[in-house]
Amino acid sequence: MNALQRDLKKLVPLVESLGGANVEADPHRQQFHLQPPVGWLNDPNGLCVYGGQYHAFFQYGPFDVTGGVKHWGHAVSTDLLHWEQLPVMLYPDEPFDCHGVYSGSALIEGTEMYLYYTGNVKHPGDYDYIKHGRGHNVCLAISHDGKTLASKQCLMYNRDYPAGLTCHVRDPKVFAYEGSYYMVLGARTVEDKGEVLVFESTDKLHWEHINTLTTPEPFGYMWECPDLFCIDGQWYLAVSPQGIQCQNVYGCGYFAVYGDWRGEYTLGEFHEMDAGFDYYAPQSFVDETGRRVQIGWMGMPDADYGNAPTVAHGWQHCFTVPRVLTKGPDGTLLQSPVPELDAHRSAAALTLASDEEAYVSPCFDLTAAPAGDFALTVARGVELVYTEKDNTCVLRFTDPALADGRTERRVQLTAPCRSLQVVGDRSSLEIFLNEGAAVFSTRYYPAAGDVALKISGTAALVYSL
Repeated sequence: MNALQRDLKKLVPLVESLGGANVEADPHRQQFHLQPPVGWLNDPNGLCVYGGQYHAFFQYGPFDVTGGVKHWGHAVSTDLLHWEQLPVMLYPDEPFDCHGVYSGSALIEGTEMYLYYTGNVKHPGDYDYIKHGRGHNVCLAISHDGKTLASKQCLMYNRDYPAGLTCHVRDPKVFAYEGSYYMVLGARTVEDKGEVLVFESTDKLHWEHINTLTTPEPFGYMWECPDLFCIDGQWYLAVSPQGIQCQNVYGCGYFAVYGDWRGEYTLGEFHEMDAGFDYYAPQSFVDETGRRVQIGWMGMPDADYGNAPTVAHGWQHCFTVPRVLTKGPDGTLLQSPVPELDAHRSAAALTLASDEEAYVSPCFDLTAAPAGDFALTVARGVELVYTEKDNTCVLRFTDPALADGRTERRVQLTAPCRSLQVVGDRSSLEIFLNEGAAVFSTRYYPAAGDVALKISGTAALVYSL
């Protein structure tokens, strides 16, 4: 342990203690979403199962509610819905990560936890920090118990990457496959084209670049937070591409990968992962039951809307409800809330008839089986409207007090909407259409207490959570 880490290990708990009362007094504090103890949260990192528990790390700025230098916060859960905060695992305390412990992933082998991440370094000087002046280093931290750090080292510097790249190379996702280890890294070329670098290793320490995944024509200038995985024999590449035309500031979605991603391949059509206001940088992992579970950041970088009600209480952002990914009949991905959510439903459901309004707990699970046009209103200021004529669903804020700057998002389904699920927490809504063929995730800020629900065009069942 160096001197900086020793001091940070004292300072972070102090900041959490001093700010904790203000945070917990916030009526918008979530009930079953992972959120920071204080300060700022963004990308999910190092999602894994270790020692019979789910572990989630996260980009954490304990000193600045609007960002600040990033650490790796750490939480554990047995049900993916209720999280116990543990001490920070990774601090920005080495020359190779001194300006931020950026995003990465976990590899578990026996009792060893390998945490791969990007060490961010901004060199002093008159630099743009895009093409010059920044170190984006691939680093490895090892834990022998899943709770404390045993060692950290830098594995690759900028000079170790292929030629023709900017200083934006980051977010290693590492996995084992067919007797070798593989790493995918998001990258930005000097021509401002986004791509994903594929590396191979036999020892988890020394890495060789073997391929680059990209589209024939430029599709955004930077591909962040890559995730390469297989479901039912089909490989998918999930990325958060910056610089594409989409509803949000930045996009987030996936390509089906055809051929061999280690050699000759093609990428299929890009599919949006979530059409809502607040969803970015998801990461997936396989749990002990064989499910592929994905968690996203319920936030959006550089958005022109915000979270002022929580910022006033000293915290900002949360994760989504974990989602099980499955392969749909047409090869696209379906997302469903983890079934662990069902165990927290009230014993009896409220039946909400068409055109009926009822007040329910802000923590609710609504299900419906519409047969045509429908509309759902939440808290008398958030509308979800579906039109069967063109299979279009629109999420719209009509009350600015709930929105904090959010306006409207829409999605066009490939088939008529026949299933609807809405998972509400104290300051979030997650809307699943057609068994998760399309999803909206958004933060919102209702007044404390029960919220009004009204549906038209169909009936619904509403469970308290």
